[in-house]
Amino acid sequence: QVRLVESGGGSVQPGGSLRLSCAASGSLNYNYCMGWFRQAPGKEREGVAASHFGSGDAYYATSLKGRFTISQDNAKNTLYLQMSSVKPEDTAMYYCAAIPGRGCGTLSLDMNWVRRGSVYWGQGTQVTVSS
Repeated sequence: QVRLVESGGGSVQPGGSLRLSCAASGSLNYNYCMGWFRQAPGKEREGVAASHFGSGDAYYATSLKGRFTISQDNAKNTLYLQMSSVKPEDTAMYYCAAIPGRGCGTLSLDMNWVRRGSVYWGQGTQVTVSS
């Protein structure tokens, strides 16, 4: 199994930037899909961005409007989420996920699809956007 540990969360003002990191332990296979999900109080968990560990191909939630960028450092087994022009509605607990053996694409951001197979979750890092 894969262990994931998020870091980099905190408080930031609207319009600011933040960089989240997800450190993975264990041997990640190139057929893993890595992703960032978030969950605000009283809301369902939703997909933010995903990338294929092998190719680096990235997929984003349409609501992000280009504000977030997912990237990875395969040698360091680390996934990143660069958040820019943050808004109060970005406030949430952000979770890192590793999804093995099911490919990677926009469907990977669909929680209904995610729940139908194996997925490893980190414990999350809190992001709070406020003045």
